[in-house]
Amino acid sequence: MTDDDRSRDLAAMLHPLFTTLVSAERPILAAHGLSMWGYTVLGALGDGPVRTQAALCEIIGADKTRIISSLDALQAAGLISRSPDPADRRVRLLSITAEGREVLRSVRAGIRSVEDRALAALPAADRRGFLRALNALTRTTGPDDTARGPAGAR
Repeated sequence: MTDDDRSRDLAAMLHPLFTTLVSAERPILAAHGLSMWGYTVLGALGDGPVRTQAALCEIIGADKTRIISSLDALQAAGLISRSPDPADRRVRLLSITAEGREVLRSVRAGIRSVEDRALAALPAADRRGFLRALNALTRTTGPDDTARGPAGAR
């Protein structure tokens, strides 16, 4: 990499793209009655077996008190269910509902469309390389890092 390839730090280079994408996502989320945290929760529940609120918080990097209102809203909208764990009634088991899966699918399709328009500025090989690099970098960061929570929800 030459100095010309990296004239600014990574955050300075990614921030304009990040803010543009978040701004484009907000109307999609709003059309489905979701906040960024709500979308993050639905995504975590839709992507794999997250059984408890504690496990969810660990996966999405959130303090459990921070997402209670999002869980309440998602449950009230019929997008998730919370039920007492038969083994420990203090624990709530979470699951995404069929309606929640449909909303998640629709939101992801809308967001993917926005992302595809942004990525269209790159040649196909660069798009694939960029996405591979982002996936690799994302796997190296986790809930204990400073970048916590969903986009724009800090």
